[in-house]
Amino acid sequence: MTDSLIIAGREFKSRLILGSGKYESFGLMTKSLEAAETDMVTVAVRRVNLTDRSKESLLDFIDTKRYHILPNTAGCYSADEAIRTAMLAREVLDNNWIKLEVIGDEKTLFPDNQGLLEATEALVNEGFIVLPYLNDDLIVARRLVDAGAAAIMPLAAPIGSGLGIQNFTNLRILREKITQVPLIVDAGVGTASDATLAMELGVDGILMNTGIAGARDPIAMAQAMNHAVKAGRLAFRAGRIQKKLYASASSPSEGLL
Repeated sequence: MTDSLIIAGREFKSRLILGSGKYESFGLMTKSLEAAETDMVTVAVRRVNLTDRSKESLLDFIDTKRYHILPNTAGCYSADEAIRTAMLAREVLDNNWIKLEVIGDEKTLFPDNQGLLEATEALVNEGFIVLPYLNDDLIVARRLVDAGAAAIMPLAAPIGSGLGIQNFTNLRILREKITQVPLIVDAGVGTASDATLAMELGVDGILMNTGIAGARDPIAMAQAMNHAVKAGRLAFRAGRIQKKLYASASSPSEGLL
């Protein structure tokens, strides 16, 4: 039985989405994408060369027949700036998907909720498939869904921190209440166990960058994250046993002499 991730009607076999930044080389990034077996790769529109094809570009190293490109508005600090960046991405890449980031604080990189909602509404009206990055806030998530977001991408911890899930309760609540669109954990995953724990909560996918690109061996970490996401998803679908305070014999007592 297939267990694909479906976003806006498009099927992805992998539930692991990878960023393309922070690698020591484009070659290392390419090998890490292969090891992760991802289907979708995010590209920061404002941080890569998209327009001057006479110069080397990140996109020269990503096989667009193999990977779905998800442009993102990283580095945007207002709704207007994010909207303009998304428009540029669509024009240059012929791609109406956008991972929407509207940052509200330079140090924490926490999202600006008001700007995020404003930009989501505007871009959805322009025909974009919008995947917004937000705090683990149920009320904001509901408003983004109502505005037409194709997925909800709450942080597990601050971007690039590697702290893992900081608020399991909020993620559980989001998983219970947000059922109309996929729920994808974005930011803060540091190692394989972080990814597995998130998937065991029932989230639909994981987006990560620094956890792999910043590892001592990014290719090996990409493999680990690949297995971690699959294991967590399988465990969630299998259903864990009920937790008990006291021991329970694993062998039946009936029929013993």
